[in-house]
Amino acid sequence: MNEEYSASEAFSRLGLSDVSLRALAKKGFREPTEIQKACIPLLLDGSKDVVGQAQTGTGKTAAFALPILELIDAASRQTQALVLTPTRELAIQVADEIESLKGERRIAVAAIYGGASYETQFRLLKAGCQIIVGTPGRIQDHLERGTLDLGHLQFAVLDEADEMLDMGFIDDIGKILSQTNSDKRMLMFSATMPAPILNLALNFMRDYEIVRISSTESTENLTSQYYCLVREADKTEALRRIIDSCSDFYAIVFCKTKLQCEEIGHELSQGGYPAEALHGDLSQKQRETILQKLREHRISILVATDVAARGIDINDLTHVINYSVPGDAETYTHRIGRTGRAGKSGTAITFVSPSEKRRFSFIQKAAGHRAEEYQLPGIDELIKIKKQKIIASVMDALDGDSWNYKGLSSALLSAVEPEALVRTLLHLHWGGELDRNRYREIEAPAASGGKATRSHARKADGTARLFIAKGRSDRFTKRTLANALIAACRVRNEDLNDIQVMDDFSFVNVPEYLAGRIISTFRNQGEDGRPLVTRAREEDVPRSGAKKRKSNADGRRSDRHFHTGEDWSEWKGPRRKKKKEGGKKHK
Repeated sequence: MNEEYSASEAFSRLGLSDVSLRALAKKGFREPTEIQKACIPLLLDGSKDVVGQAQTGTGKTAAFALPILELIDAASRQTQALVLTPTRELAIQVADEIESLKGERRIAVAAIYGGASYETQFRLLKAGCQIIVGTPGRIQDHLERGTLDLGHLQFAVLDEADEMLDMGFIDDIGKILSQTNSDKRMLMFSATMPAPILNLALNFMRDYEIVRISSTESTENLTSQYYCLVREADKTEALRRIIDSCSDFYAIVFCKTKLQCEEIGHELSQGGYPAEALHGDLSQKQRETILQKLREHRISILVATDVAARGIDINDLTHVINYSVPGDAETYTHRIGRTGRAGKSGTAITFVSPSEKRRFSFIQKAAGHRAEEYQLPGIDELIKIKKQKIIASVMDALDGDSWNYKGLSSALLSAVEPEALVRTLLHLHWGGELDRNRYREIEAPAASGGKATRSHARKADGTARLFIAKGRSDRFTKRTLANALIAACRVRNEDLNDIQVMDDFSFVNVPEYLAGRIISTFRNQGEDGRPLVTRAREEDVPRSGAKKRKSNADGRRSDRHFHTGEDWSEWKGPRRKKKKEGGKKHK
């Protein structure tokens, strides 16, 4: 009772009504965030436009939604507030948040975005919605069709304005705002405040006030930041260890590319982890299904690229894992800001290979953050943790409804020695969870830098660069090349890195201990019995800006591709046709 009172008192000091206070108490909100403390009184009592700078997850939706709900006319069915968001996912989330904050008010809130049914949206707009949350493209579409009237707005809100600029929505925003009434109040919220954002304020706002909430306050205090120094080939194993050592792992794993995202998501799913991959090649329906599963905790791991994760706002994430070091400090800050929200602590762990150490150090300095080194649990420690989890699960289940099995349990206990019975039941339920072979040893990464000590391209972090006498002319892509090596040599996706496919040959980085196996597998598979795969020499590896060489591992020009042999059965492409007589000849 005291907690409810203190929560209501904290928010009531901002000027909110009892209806809003009851809605906040129902949602479990106890203390207003800094952006809410700054914006709510400003919007309730003043007449100025507002530019708010705050990271995602700092409570900015409530900061503008609560004053809007207090001030619009619930008796009128005219559209009085428009919130523009960069993505469909964010439009849905913001609309849901406003719906949950309106309390007993008879206010209609609609999410209007592309990819959804026009007929449904036509019906909603015809019935009348006081608050509309939408994406610029679909809002502009309805304006052109005459199915939406924005001539009676009290508020126009640009949410995640920097992302809308990045995604090229500036022209649509201008067209939309030109069809609104001039006496509305403009609100704009952005995680960053670059010059184009300030220009946007100058162009579309009248007398405005800027409210800035520092990023260190919104993420650093609530998010424990770590880095894990690990070889590229061991990153997936490191990820599995982190997942298995946590009792409530609920996270986003950020990847550099769509291919990496897909591979890691697939491998985790195949390994029994509740994971899905989210990237740009998925349809809108697939995206919405995956995100709904995550919100409902039917999956607990989302593997995503930065682009695919734009606008996604998932509450209560325990972890953010940077599988690859982000490209800049702003991206790093935005990623780790996905956890450690609303007064709850979170953990951000960045995997750093030896070659990425310098870049990560620079990012930390630029972002004003300091991460501590994370020590991965050893195999013995993981087995111990899993045993404790199993004991806890069984003890929790003892309080459940198990009376239906009373007669069966008595019969089993009278027929089987109790310890043997428990061992059998544990094995039936948890299978090979305690099998040490589920894990492999992780090698300590070597220090980066320094020159190679041999003529071959041996990497400082324990990997070898291999030359493969096949390329694009043999219908090879990065994916088909990887599949061929996986099938023939019993290697895994994460063992293959930095694949480069040229016209007549390719390169791939593999762990040093696998290089001999791969080379041996294809020792006699090439033209005239020559090796199909060899160690690359330093002079064979193409450098940035250099002209691509068409030479094999022996330094000779390759005038045709090598025969495949049965070990390359994954590759189905035809051999390259010979050039017609009179065409350009190879040297």
